[in-house]
Amino acid sequence: MAFTAAKCVPLSVVSPGNTIGSNVLSGKSNRLPLGFISGSIHGKKLGVTKRGVSRVHCVASLTAPRAKDLLAEAEERWQRAVDGPLEGVPFTYEEFADALTKYDFNFEIGDLVKGVVFKTDNSGALIDIGAKASAYLPLPEASIHKVKNFEEVGLYAGIEEEFMIVQEDDDNGRFIVSLRKLQYDIAWERCRQLQADDCPVRGKVLSANRGGFVVSVEGLRGFVPFSQVYSGVNQEDMLDKELPLKFIEVDEERTRLVLSNRKALAATQTGVEIGSVVVGTVQSVKPYGAFVDIGGTSGLLHISQISHDRITTVENVLQPGDKLKVMVLSQDRDRGRISLSTKKLEPTPGDMLRNPALVYEMADEMAKTFRQRVAQAEAAARAEELRLQKEGGFGLRDLAAPAVDALGLNELDLEDIPAAEED
Repeated sequence: MAFTAAKCVPLSVVSPGNTIGSNVLSGKSNRLPLGFISGSIHGKKLGVTKRGVSRVHCVASLTAPRAKDLLAEAEERWQRAVDGPLEGVPFTYEEFADALTKYDFNFEIGDLVKGVVFKTDNSGALIDIGAKASAYLPLPEASIHKVKNFEEVGLYAGIEEEFMIVQEDDDNGRFIVSLRKLQYDIAWERCRQLQADDCPVRGKVLSANRGGFVVSVEGLRGFVPFSQVYSGVNQEDMLDKELPLKFIEVDEERTRLVLSNRKALAATQTGVEIGSVVVGTVQSVKPYGAFVDIGGTSGLLHISQISHDRITTVENVLQPGDKLKVMVLSQDRDRGRISLSTKKLEPTPGDMLRNPALVYEMADEMAKTFRQRVAQAEAAARAEELRLQKEGGFGLRDLAAPAVDALGLNELDLEDIPAAEED
């Protein structure tokens, strides 16, 4: 409604005893005594005013805006838009086209792109990567691990992530993107770094075959040969359990990931020193020796290190569960191998076969004697090397090097025995 007019009636036109009729107000014949006026404005009744309260009685008139005026205004605005579509826009067609050329929509397989998730369902998610059509992220490509929905990996509408383009969907004209491939590359890089730093990891046993355990490490599948598993581990009970491990081989090109449980456990044996005597339990017996548990780590007591006397069968001397004292002969932390000996603890050759109790009783004393002999031999070798260096400018190692190379001893590893695969 709009206010259009007002009609005011002075009191002078009203004399005492007279009434105001319909000619003054709007079409109503209501008659009131002198001094009161009544009327209506477009159907709404006016109030009654007593004389003397107001000098002037006004009647207002309200009318609706005219439809034709509104129509004319709309037509005028439309015509202006047709005549000048860019009126008020702060750039031209040419400037807009130039701005579009700065955006690269030519995506290729393997490209890394930023994208925003704007819709998800049980099978996949639609990703806005700035292309002509939305990209698609299948659920299996959302993580390097198996997930049931996108909530498990924190992907919701509005989340921005970096994706890798892995495929072009020709049917729908959109790209297939992946988070799994990115995580896969990162996992290999992390495994290489962990191997370089010789860091221990924990791997979950997924399955076992006749050669070893298949484990999950950093989201990748690795292999732990049984020869690299501590002999005290019960292989049948290890499914879905974790093992401490260290990397032996990380080869992404051949997709080979080989780990060792023995190497990880050997690194924790800070109290084991060369020449020290430890108490152990025979875990298993092989044709070439016995594996002995020495406080959580498995060491090998080779058949040649059991006694000075010749032994034809290990089972004739040792059985699983036997308690014995052994001396640490050597330790290879990189390979997780510890070599043991009872031969060095024999007071006289053959005591380990005839009187093992005497060997265990004299173990500490015999080990001390062994360490003293080793120290004396090392001191003598250093003294001789210094003498040769003063006389001829070279040492024992220089003299021995050609002979060692000729015999191929540089490549010979006396501790590299056949792999102890579980039968």
